[in-house]
Amino acid sequence: PASFAQYRIWPENQRDANSDQSYLMTHNMPFFYRLYAEDILSVKQLRHALQLIVTKHESLHTSLIYDFNKKILMQRVLTQQDINNDMFTITQSTYETDEQLNAIIENEKYNPQLFNLAQGLVFRCHLVYYKQISSNDLLSAKDVIIFNFHHFVFDYQSMKVFHHDLNQAYTTGQLLYDDNTLLRYIDYAVIEQQMSMTGASMFWLDAFHDCKLDQSLPLPFDRYRLANEHRTIHTTSISFDFGQDLSHHFLIYASSNNISLEHLTFAIYFIFLFKLTNGQTDLCVAMNINNNRYRDELKSIIGLFENIIPLRCQLDPHWSFHQLLEHVREITTSSMKYSYFPLQRILNQHPHISKHAFQDTSLEFISCIKNNANMIGDSQVVPVHFLFNINEDEISSISDFPLSLYHDSNMSQLSCRINASLDLFNRQTVEKISQRFHFILHELSASIVDNQIQNDEN
Repeated sequence: PASFAQYRIWPENQRDANSDQSYLMTHNMPFFYRLYAEDILSVKQLRHALQLIVTKHESLHTSLIYDFNKKILMQRVLTQQDINNDMFTITQSTYETDEQLNAIIENEKYNPQLFNLAQGLVFRCHLVYYKQISSNDLLSAKDVIIFNFHHFVFDYQSMKVFHHDLNQAYTTGQLLYDDNTLLRYIDYAVIEQQMSMTGASMFWLDAFHDCKLDQSLPLPFDRYRLANEHRTIHTTSISFDFGQDLSHHFLIYASSNNISLEHLTFAIYFIFLFKLTNGQTDLCVAMNINNNRYRDELKSIIGLFENIIPLRCQLDPHWSFHQLLEHVREITTSSMKYSYFPLQRILNQHPHISKHAFQDTSLEFISCIKNNANMIGDSQVVPVHFLFNINEDEISSISDFPLSLYHDSNMSQLSCRINASLDLFNRQTVEKISQRFHFILHELSASIVDNQIQNDEN
């Protein structure tokens, strides 16, 4: 069977297959790299290394097909004989201008035809040479390496496993593992189905007692969507860094109060929502769990380990910031304890509700290391973020108002991205919302610093 995570995004895949481009939700996950300075890579060695990785990680040659007779989504590990071809593709092309490179990047990001779930073609490598394809089979600094995965078999944390194995396979020409003890993603999907869910079921049922799950938060919308109106997935996006001082203040506060940075930023987010909704005290949002590897043995598997869970904050306007922080820590910790419980089962606990409005507003915290170089053999590959000619109003999302908080642990910097559906918000409104969040951050930072000074004086 498919995993719960795959089941969750399958309806999106089916809807997209029958939709025009304005409703298309891409499932492509491309990663773009360039070599550092004078470093080079052998294409022959790279090809062999990728073949070893695909052989080891069976999720990278797994098909997903919906069995209409059994009414079940099935995944099946395919062999080379099943595919009658290579289990992944390596494409080569050239570019000379930014416009040409941008067209290639856009295609890798948004073209659903690059993959075929039914045939198990879920991973590809695209080598983009500057001006001409190398005659000596070597990649150099101006060339771009693209690893692209279908989201059904891959999440962002899988990239750590991929990089580790790629370096080992490229350097040594082999990838050592015990096939008898290696836990496969398809094994995990079976184990997941057999897990006892009684405790989790009781927790989620209790957590949303008396919660009005069908009522959207009263955000400052410019317009409303009719009940029978299709939602497009076009959003406008605004990103900003907290800046060195703000980041420093919040990092120091979290450290000195033994609070996780995630809980601190979530508490700030709920203050922001409280003000944005003109004093709403029962705030229920969707929390994106991007790395749901809740057991150590899952950390070395390439696969999809994501979930969405509701996060309900019932705040008291008279609380101090510290009291709110304790409440947020409690609800987040207890919710994460049962984050393995599939979203669909949470929704099924409330069959009388046709629209689960909490999913319209979402939150995620991502700890990352930006521009972190990875070694492949003796060469450094650096992630590249292409920004030229990207239309900010073409970023897709399944939530109407998702907010992402990022912690760059390498630079000790915090940043934020606010997306908002263009169905409901004008760009100018989102800019004002962003400015308001920035103002709240500065207010809280000043308050935290003042309290710290008073504590030091006492």
